[in-house]
Amino acid sequence: MSIKVYVPRDTTTLSLGGNHIAAAIVAEAESRGEDIQLIRNGSRGVFWLEPMVEVETDQGRVAYGPVEARDVTGLFDTGFLTGSESHKLSLGKPEELPYLKKQQRLTFARAGIIDPVSIDDYKALDGFKGLARSLQLTGQEIVDAVKVSGLRGRGGAAFPTGIKWQTVHDCPPDQKYIVCNADEGDSGTFADRMVMEADPFMLIEGMTIAGLAVGATQGYIYLRSEYPVAFDILKEAIANAYAAGYLGDDLLGCGKKFDLEVRLGAAAYICGEETSLLESLEGKRGLVRFKPPLPAIEGLFGKPTIVNNVLSLAAVPYIMAEGGQAYANYGMGRSRGTLPFQLAGNVQQGGLIELAFGPTLRQLIDDFGGGTASGRPMKAIQVGGPLGAYLPESQWDTPLDYEAFAAIEAVLGHGGIVIFDDTVDMTEQARFSMEFCIEESCGKCTPCRIGSTRGVEVIDKIRSGVNVGANLTLLEDLCDTMIHGSLCAMGGMTPFPVQSAFKHFPEDIDNAIANSTSAEVH
Repeated sequence: MSIKVYVPRDTTTLSLGGNHIAAAIVAEAESRGEDIQLIRNGSRGVFWLEPMVEVETDQGRVAYGPVEARDVTGLFDTGFLTGSESHKLSLGKPEELPYLKKQQRLTFARAGIIDPVSIDDYKALDGFKGLARSLQLTGQEIVDAVKVSGLRGRGGAAFPTGIKWQTVHDCPPDQKYIVCNADEGDSGTFADRMVMEADPFMLIEGMTIAGLAVGATQGYIYLRSEYPVAFDILKEAIANAYAAGYLGDDLLGCGKKFDLEVRLGAAAYICGEETSLLESLEGKRGLVRFKPPLPAIEGLFGKPTIVNNVLSLAAVPYIMAEGGQAYANYGMGRSRGTLPFQLAGNVQQGGLIELAFGPTLRQLIDDFGGGTASGRPMKAIQVGGPLGAYLPESQWDTPLDYEAFAAIEAVLGHGGIVIFDDTVDMTEQARFSMEFCIEESCGKCTPCRIGSTRGVEVIDKIRSGVNVGANLTLLEDLCDTMIHGSLCAMGGMTPFPVQSAFKHFPEDIDNAIANSTSAEVH
């Protein structure tokens, strides 16, 4: 009987030589006459241990990592096919790794365990259980279950998913659409990519259930072009789902229909905003639309449309399989369920951590981060992507909860967490935020398009020591105009990291002035 050996094929592992390691394992096994079955699974999200190779033994799966191609011969020599722990890269059973054992995985329960394009693997771990239950319910009953779960959009705005679904459900019967926003462009985020590369049937199932809930028969996954591996895996998974009757004209013989396609974006951050995304999906330039009308009423091609993030839709199969209340039992306050936090930046143990809402940011960093990669003290943490505030240590005891973060003028967003050590210049980070807006603004509204350019100019003057007091006042006025005058979150939230950098790290202004080489200094 073949011995199963698992080598991930997600983007992170491939960037670290995953294909070379897989080829080396096959070649080494052949040379030794060993009968192995190589399975290309997804990552479990312990990225600092990737490439993490796993072997199925009589005692369960045993992991080794991070493995390089040159380690393969040594692994065979020390008996890794039998789960030997004598090799220095032995990690033991992966589920016993503290990083994984301390998590509460609902959405990522199968990540790294299954072959992502195997329907049999997916079904073996409760896959399509939520769809089977949904086929027995009315659309309204599905919407009600999502409402009970308390699920809120995981794309950043945190709008209640059930209310959005109810709006589309209540629109007159006509062509309706389900659109998945997979344009994951926030710095330090990769949870969407992990879903699509490690467990794509979960997204397919979630979108199909959404279609059943509101009467939509067509779905689109709008995927960022920088995710070619996810694109290939999604296409393969969708083809397998069609072949097995989980997509198409007659879902599991019930007579109901749902079709699904993947469309690649064109590398524009603004197309992560739902109305720009819809414009792009219609083949136009990705410009923000005025609201109202809401996309739920007039969305794709002017039809009622659900636009949800990958994580939002991926949470639906669990909700429908286990019940809305089972999901709502996790979390705190109005933040129900779990959120996959993504640790990145200057950190030792970068990766994905799925937890119920509620622990503090400090607890998350202490329990999972392992300190900075540089070994220096942490200075600032940015949560929620490039439009999120920079948090000083005095705010690290804030619970990871939508309302608690809003109370300190911060956002949880998509759960991305980027760590900086004490060498960072926060005035430079503030300038980067405005610069990012210049590069990524769609240009439709003046506060965002012009405000960001003026913002860089004013920050440059502050950093150079030119009329510092007056320019700080001018910067505050400019930020206020962008917040209240921009059409969408791009311009409306860009001031958040800028204001937080100047508010919480004023000492960096003096440091920047002291290090300035500008002719205008003082």
